[in-house]
Amino acid sequence: MSTIQDLKIPPKKLGIYNDRFGFLTCYNHHLAPIIICTSSSQNKAIEENLKTNNLSLLETENPLSHLPNKMDHVLLKIPKSLSEFRLYLDHIVHNSTEELTVTCAFMTRHFSPKMLTISKEYFEEVEQSKAVKKARLMTLRKKKTSPEIKPIKSIEYKSSIYKQYWGVFSGEHIDYATQYFLEQINLDGPYKSILDVGSGNGIIANEIYKRNPDAEIHLLDDSYLAIASSKLNILGKNVHHHCDNNLSIFKDQQFDLIVSNPPFHFEHEINIQIAIKLFKECQRCLKEGGIFQLVANKHLNYKTHLQRIFSTVEIVSENEKFIVYKCLH
Repeated sequence: MSTIQDLKIPPKKLGIYNDRFGFLTCYNHHLAPIIICTSSSQNKAIEENLKTNNLSLLETENPLSHLPNKMDHVLLKIPKSLSEFRLYLDHIVHNSTEELTVTCAFMTRHFSPKMLTISKEYFEEVEQSKAVKKARLMTLRKKKTSPEIKPIKSIEYKSSIYKQYWGVFSGEHIDYATQYFLEQINLDGPYKSILDVGSGNGIIANEIYKRNPDAEIHLLDDSYLAIASSKLNILGKNVHHHCDNNLSIFKDQQFDLIVSNPPFHFEHEINIQIAIKLFKECQRCLKEGGIFQLVANKHLNYKTHLQRIFSTVEIVSENEKFIVYKCLH
């Protein structure tokens, strides 16, 4: 934080990106920064920490929006996804003044030469600091002129094209677990109300929708970028998109079928507790006789946890990497 404190003239408009829990936001609250959030959980955590520290709420935006005020300094914690890092830099250079300085932070063990390559696509000057407590800073100055483009990639799956914004999980191809799930999922119904938890770019929901066109389909994902992507791929009068990190917006016993490729990677850490919490919420939202189908990596051993939540847990299919479970309410 010394880079901000040592400035002779404070920033006119400070931007903060990828502040997962709100420390940077709270620390720099006196500068009235604009906060760029990419997920519902991040937004909630920042708001909670502002309230805990008796600080007023601040302006928040997302990395797909045009900012009302141009930034002259940005603090950015480099994310694990370098596609997301590129999205941030692209958004920054198109929403900033010519005097812009970007201060990036990362743990030394997470350094990749691609960080430098991407940074040099957008800035003339890219400088690294020495390591302090296993962390380093990268300072970017003199932004380059670059045309505004839509930060969207196209992915083909069985002759269909799915679009998604930079930074959405599995940007080079449809996730292999999802592919396996779509090959094994049982859609014998009919199902009138369906929920996809951790819906990503919407491919699972869309494949289900093709076979159940009269069903009410809900897609839920914590990532704003994922939900914005799914809106590019699946639309309809009975299709609803929700950016949230839990199922509290849904009623008890609302769905006939819930499907999921649940998240377990959060940046550089693995955490199955969030998935287990989602499983409990899925059980609450299933109708009597409803079905919860999910795919998971074999090493996560979800079956033990699922059996404590659902009356019946079956293994539909498995290979050397993935398992598809079918759970009955």
